[in-house]
Amino acid sequence: MKLYGITTCDTVRKARRWLDQQGIDHHYHDLRKDGIDADTISHWLTRLPADQLLNRRSTTWKQLDPQVRDNLQDADLPALLAAHPTLIKRPVLDTGTELSTGFNDAAWLTLTGNSSRAGKP
Repeated sequence: MKLYGITTCDTVRKARRWLDQQGIDHHYHDLRKDGIDADTISHWLTRLPADQLLNRRSTTWKQLDPQVRDNLQDADLPALLAAHPTLIKRPVLDTGTELSTGFNDAAWLTLTGNSSRAGKP
């Protein structure tokens, strides 16, 4: 299981803490420090719609040149997200079979196969 995020993101910190508390073995990949390649993002886009991966509310999105924002095509998205990983909705959880963005502990219980631990510390 792999968790992608940015260390300074509160939601990512919450998700990492939750995974640790649940005893779920995972590898953390820091998008800012470790980067991400366009091929990985292209693969993600076969598993998730673009609107679930692109964070249009991020500061990075707001700071992009309006020409880039207004003329963004699906084919351009992998390169844009690889160049600006803070545009990716965080965290991204890849269980190997499922891919999810954002953190929701109830949904993650099912995604991680830990639903039998619901409500247990």
